[in-house]
This record gives sequence, structure tokens and C-alpha cells, in this order.
Amino acid sequence: MKYILEVNELRKEFKDFTLDNISFNLEPGYIMGFIGPNGAGKSTTIKLIMNLLKKNSGEIKVFGKDHIKYEKEIKDRIGFVYDQNYYYEDLTINQMKSIVASFYSRWDDAQFNYYLKEFNLNPKSKIKTLSKGMKMKFSLAVALSHHADLIIMDEPTSGLDPVFRREVLDILYDIIQDENKSIFFSTHITTDLEKIADYITFINNGKIVFSKSKDEIMESYAIVKGGLELLDGDTRNKFIGLREGKFGFEGLTDDIAGLKNTFGDKILIERASLEDIMVYSVRG
Repeated sequence: MKYILEVNELRKEFKDFTLDNISFNLEPGYIMGFIGPNGAGKSTTIKLIMNLLKKNSGEIKVFGKDHIKYEKEIKDRIGFVYDQNYYYEDLTINQMKSIVASFYSRWDDAQFNYYLKEFNLNPKSKIKTLSKGMKMKFSLAVALSHHADLIIMDEPTSGLDPVFRREVLDILYDIIQDENKSIFFSTHITTDLEKIADYITFINNGKIVFSKSKDEIMESYAIVKGGLELLDGDTRNKFIGLREGKFGFEGLTDDIAGLKNTFGDKILIERASLEDIMVYSVRG
């Protein structure tokens, strides 16, 4: 199996939004970050992968198999963490676990109890009494307790404190030490992805901007700073996004060598973060 997840020419049309023939692949043993602004199509893509929405066209394969034809078999091997809680609020953690466990052929009670202890979750607590962070820990414990080969996460660390976010990242890093497992991690917290992601797929307005290795992206883009006198009609076009102030400009480029040739030592070149790349690409 070359790819654990394959998305080819995927299209979904809504009244006021279109997911426009997007394509990307995820190999076993890697973490892919899925980034983009709100409304870019991240959650729509995940719902299509999980067959919670019907696509207009295109192909989705998980574990090398069609995601609709082999849906039950595929979902038995996926751990899924939503950005919201969809459990029965009046049940306890243990009661909810008993319901969820029945859906998975490889459910492991020992693993689940390990994560309850790790996350400091009381199995007798009712779901409705849990904070957002504790609910996310419970969702994560469920996702990790049936030996899933693909973990799909939709904004899992949103609203959580930095300490727990780091705990989650450490767990995800441990998971992919098994080179048969992969993680598809949709988030707007790009600093998390800079720590652990191997690949980044960037979506904006329903279109893929790029899907590349993180190292390639970080080497390709840079923030350039300089004086306003350097800008004219031609030089402005050399930037993906540009911000001008009273005392100078700051811009994003993917043509570092070209700008060095144009401006020489009149500019300052700095490393671009994933957040820089996303913000400047979206705002222009």
C-alpha cells in the first residue's frame, strides 16, 4: 500500500461554495497538517473522506480501498476526533465507552483505561460535567483505543491550553513511530504543525494552494523587509502578499534568489512561519 489516504480530483458543490477538484496523498508513517482559513473547505473535505457528505465527483481511497464501497471496514481502522463533542451528555464516560467499543473489532479496554489514567479522566464522570478540554481528552482516548491505522483530527486542540496541546502532540508523535500508522491533522494552530507535521496541505477558497513536505515549504518561502522606496509596479508583483507601513514594507515571497538579485543587501530576509505563509497567501 503506497498511500494510506488518497484524494483525487474531489469536488463538492454547495449553493455558495465549491470544493474545487482537490487532490493530495498521505503515506503510511507520516503526519499531514491540513491548514487554511475558516470556510476554506477543511471540514468539508474531512466529512467527504468520512462519507458524511456525498461528493459530486472525484475519488477517495483509504488503505487503498474505495471509501464508500468498503466504508465499514475502513471506519473500523480510523480514529476520529471532532472539534465538538457528539456523545450522549447524560451518560458517564464508562457507559459511553461501552457503546462506542461495540463498533470496533479491535477495541482494547486496557489501552482505553491507560489513556483515562494518562488524561486524568474519572470513568464515573458524566459527559455533561466535563470541560471542553476534558471532552477532547475523552474523544482522543476513544480514537486511540482501537488500534486505528489512520487518525483524523478536525481542530482537536482548538481552545485548549498549551500544556495539554503539547501532551497531544507528544502522543501523536509516539503513534507514528509505528510506520504503518498516519495522522491527518486539520488545525488553524499552525505552531502545533511546525513541531510535528511531515507534510502540509494548504487549502483556500476550496482550492489546494500546495501539498508538500514541511521542510520543502519552510525552505521555499521567506519574509522580506525593506524600505518603501524599493517598491514599484514591477517589484510589488514579486510578492505573494505585501504589507506596507509608514517606515517600510514586509512581504512574503517564494522567489528568494530572485529578490536577492533584484534588491541585493537593501532587504532583510527572515524565515517565514506557516502562519505567515497562510496569512499572506490569503490576504494577498
